[in-house]
Amino acid sequence: MKKQKNIKKAVLAFSGGLDTSFCVLYLKEQGYDVVTMTVDTGGFTKEDQDYIAKQSKLVGALKHYFIDGKKQLYDQIVSYIIKGNVLRGGVYPLSAGPERLIIATNLVKIAKKEKAVAVIHGSTGAGNDQVRFDVAIKVLAPELKIIAPIRDLELTREKEIKILEKKGISIPTISKSYSINKGMLGITIGGKETKGSWESPPEEVYPDITPLVNTPDKSETFILSYKNGLPVGINGKFMDGLSILKYLTEIGGKHGIGKNIHLGNTILGIKGRVAFAAPAITVLIKAHKELEKLVLTKWQSFWKDTLSEVWGNFVHEGLYFDPVIKDIEAMLDSSQKCVTGEVKVKLFKGNIIIEGYKSAYSLMDTKIATYGEENLLWTGKEAAGFCKIYGLQSILAHKAYKLGKKYEKNQVH
Repeated sequence: MKKQKNIKKAVLAFSGGLDTSFCVLYLKEQGYDVVTMTVDTGGFTKEDQDYIAKQSKLVGALKHYFIDGKKQLYDQIVSYIIKGNVLRGGVYPLSAGPERLIIATNLVKIAKKEKAVAVIHGSTGAGNDQVRFDVAIKVLAPELKIIAPIRDLELTREKEIKILEKKGISIPTISKSYSINKGMLGITIGGKETKGSWESPPEEVYPDITPLVNTPDKSETFILSYKNGLPVGINGKFMDGLSILKYLTEIGGKHGIGKNIHLGNTILGIKGRVAFAAPAITVLIKAHKELEKLVLTKWQSFWKDTLSEVWGNFVHEGLYFDPVIKDIEAMLDSSQKCVTGEVKVKLFKGNIIIEGYKSAYSLMDTKIATYGEENLLWTGKEAAGFCKIYGLQSILAHKAYKLGKKYEKNQVH
């Protein structure tokens, strides 16, 4: 009886694009049986799923898994991006980064199920994704070997294309020039123009986003409902978070909303630039922020904004499993107890205009006071006394400065 050959098994986070298609071929040459796994984080159509499964088979994968990770992504990450109004560099709603966390956690699950000895990702050695994958995998399954062929071999896209073409495997034309990620939080685009700081990608690389010159000449207005900081409905109709994101992606895209370019610091310390279009989350964050202004106190807003930025930086930079993340999330949850109400939103030619907001928890009570006019809480004499005491330290500091300068002048003479 022949002894069965002990073949090593590895599981690959597979997109069906250039890098991961190359990874399958390379690992097979290294003696591995490769299982591919794709996690739907909100960007796949039925056609996309079919294409990825076909591509997996074409490059010789042993088996292919398709996992729906949308609810996990929304509950675990996106809900806190909304609660925290998280925009890296003031513009970028993290988009692709959080998806890597969900992909990595499912990659580990499948690897354990398949009794694999290694996991594979297609990240380069220059970007953030390699760190996100490596850190998450090391936290969740330190026993698994991590293989990153594109990083390890220091391959360019051009070299990969040539190798695949020799094997008779074609890659869509746009994938040759750009790395495009489509997910729940929108589309991110890297390549060609984003390698420098001056040019921007052409309109055609932004799927489903109408160029501003072609957007409707008539605005679109709707009412967003929030409960405890999260969106729960549109125009009085209850909807779950995923359905709201889908709806806003469609109408936001129609009006050219949420397209931008983010320039920032990468985890590795170099500057990086990414183009993106994120209509739904951009609308939700802007509306949510305005509702918070109505219901939160000054210091609630201050500390929440401060800690939200820390949370966003940790998640973006692959440190989601640091215990401080759960501490900050507890604070964010607490801050959202009164963030319940409605926001009137208008979309027009790439602009998000907040026309109004209301809440049972509003701190803006016209029965008590109207800004710049009258109030029932204090008299004019009491207001004058407050102004005198409120500015006292500034007055004393100014006096002390003048006395100090006078003293120094006299010392010289």
